[in-house]
Amino acid sequence: MKIIDIICSQGKTGFYFDDQRAIKNGAKSDGFTYIGDVITRGFTSIRQSGESISVMIILEDKQIAYGDCAAVQYSGAGGRDPVFLAKDFIPVIEKEVKPRLVGREANNFKELCSVVENIRVEGKKLHTAIRYGVTQAILDAVSKSNHCLMCQVIAKEYNTKVLNEIVPIFTQSGDSRYENADKMIIKEAQVLPHGLINNVEDKLGYEGEKLEEYVDWLRNRIIKLRRDKSYNPVIHIDVYGTLGVAFGNENYKKIADYMGRLGEVAKPFKLRIEGPVDMEEREKQMIALRELRTIVDDKKYNVEIVADEWCNTLEDIKYFTNNKAGHMVQIKTPDLGGINNIVEAVLYCKSNNMGAYQGGTCNETDRSAQICAHIAMATGPDQILAKPGMGVDEGMMIVYNEMQRILALNKLMEA
Repeated sequence: MKIIDIICSQGKTGFYFDDQRAIKNGAKSDGFTYIGDVITRGFTSIRQSGESISVMIILEDKQIAYGDCAAVQYSGAGGRDPVFLAKDFIPVIEKEVKPRLVGREANNFKELCSVVENIRVEGKKLHTAIRYGVTQAILDAVSKSNHCLMCQVIAKEYNTKVLNEIVPIFTQSGDSRYENADKMIIKEAQVLPHGLINNVEDKLGYEGEKLEEYVDWLRNRIIKLRRDKSYNPVIHIDVYGTLGVAFGNENYKKIADYMGRLGEVAKPFKLRIEGPVDMEEREKQMIALRELRTIVDDKKYNVEIVADEWCNTLEDIKYFTNNKAGHMVQIKTPDLGGINNIVEAVLYCKSNNMGAYQGGTCNETDRSAQICAHIAMATGPDQILAKPGMGVDEGMMIVYNEMQRILALNKLMEA
């Protein structure tokens, strides 16, 4: 079935763009915004409204397939593409993408993704957010052309099998790390709470004491609120490189020992620490996480290290995986560009004994979250992020409900 047109519309995301460098350098909170000067190029304020673009593919039988272009909350940081503003990029889609897809048959996901991934403008690939949203629409178009689910398209083209149970959901709290943790526990999120530990003075503590107090509180809160002892979530804390800021980026032993202490506090629950350091460069980041993993494994600490910053693309994910840089990689979905790369990243991690966290950002949309649920159900990562937003309920609802629909419909269609 042919693609006959592509239409774009401007949208909003479920969160905001934040200048991560400014925040890590001590920008002060002021209500829901921040006071201070921007550091990252492209920002006009430290926190600004998130934007998206819906890309709608019109098929010749008048069916409409769509996906959403979106970029991560901390755009422009950690080697990522710049801030994604709809007014700047709708013309790019109309000029560079539309002519290359209109008239083509929507019958092969991989082939059409390859077309988009290989577009060059002034020698550069399209912004990751464009490739992300356009390939979502392509997946939807191929599924509609073949009268099947999006996850079934992936399973067929990548020789996988759609799961018969949902993927564990990781929920994130934002700064409401106490109240939102209660929501997560009541709804039995399998992985929680993210925590947003992105400032040493206010959230980590100069000796890590504030985070240690929080992990202790969270452990006790889970035990108090859980309905039965069978609920044993993973505690997953994102520290945004602040351990390196507090203890010294290359003081691997001190950082590892601190994480080990947190792991003891978290017991009987498993602990994951995401982004313990930010070395401001890919190779240095890989080396740091590799060294930290070696110490953690040698001492058998109750902690797993999750790679995030400087591990953005499919190539990066393979590089960190091959070097055992951490125990798990966050596959930050908008950073990979085409969603075909997400599929390949999950499968690569699984085949090379690296944990696969199919993540993303609070700064996505309901549509990108739904499509990511299809990718997860076709590839089987260790966990999937509840998104968008930081409110817990909405993101968890979107991802959970979509995976449950997949279970019901796939079972019916296979019968």
